[in-house]
Amino acid sequence: MASVKNKMFRERLHKGYAQSMEVTNVLADEKSQYQQIKIFDTVANGRVMVLDDIVQITTRDESAYAEMLTHLPLLEHGKATRVMIVGGGDLSIADEALKHKGVKEVVLVDIDGRVIELCRKHFGDMNARAFKDKRLKLEVADAFEYLGRPEAKGRFDLIVADRPDPVGPGKALFGDHFYDRVRGALKPTGFATFQTGVPFYQPWEITEALTELAHFFPQSGLYLTVVPTYIGGFMALSWAGMSKPLGTPAGIRRAAKAYASAKLKTDYYNPEIHAAAFAFPEWIKRLQPKKRRR
Repeated sequence: MASVKNKMFRERLHKGYAQSMEVTNVLADEKSQYQQIKIFDTVANGRVMVLDDIVQITTRDESAYAEMLTHLPLLEHGKATRVMIVGGGDLSIADEALKHKGVKEVVLVDIDGRVIELCRKHFGDMNARAFKDKRLKLEVADAFEYLGRPEAKGRFDLIVADRPDPVGPGKALFGDHFYDRVRGALKPTGFATFQTGVPFYQPWEITEALTELAHFFPQSGLYLTVVPTYIGGFMALSWAGMSKPLGTPAGIRRAAKAYASAKLKTDYYNPEIHAAAFAFPEWIKRLQPKKRRR
């Protein structure tokens, strides 16, 4: 990677392909207990945070990620009161969840407290409101361990896994043991949503995630968003439900009605995008286990 001190950042997440950003100001560049944290301003993508040289968030396109992981399941659920966020130390997802007046508690569990501290300092335009909200509870802890605690059992209406790629401290947030603990922490009508990679460059993540989710949840599936700085086009978001599915015509209609009533202020999400998120190109359909194809 070219040093951000030389005014360029280059991400090489995918073999044989890279993206570069011209940097105008470096705000943080330090090693925490768990990972290297860099925060900097760019010419084209606003303020950016990268962990171990992998882009996590930019102020230019964070809405396409945070809003879709959050509003889509909350609006279809309709009666959610308790939300857990796995990771999410930048608080972008927490901020979206707290826009729902019916939500009484948002528990954010991130293993790296330094990420939370730096994001509070440098991403205030995005998260200052969330930090001030009394419904937010921050836990600096291993989310995998937290999900196994007795107090987490059957507690949440929505669990959002804002997990990184399966490297470093994020490895524990993938696989059978993780999904088993997520299931145990959901209420009988609850949903969970997960970041599942960019299928153009990470096609195996869809197949693996949907196969594993089907072992633990009565309902599971996929929907799509587009986050330009998560390079490769579509980003796959997988979901799991304890009783009912997401993305049915009735669920989409219910969400549209709830969205109008809530008067949510969004930059990416709307009812039309909600419905379109469940339409897949043929090549993405082929990546899904047959019984999960729509």
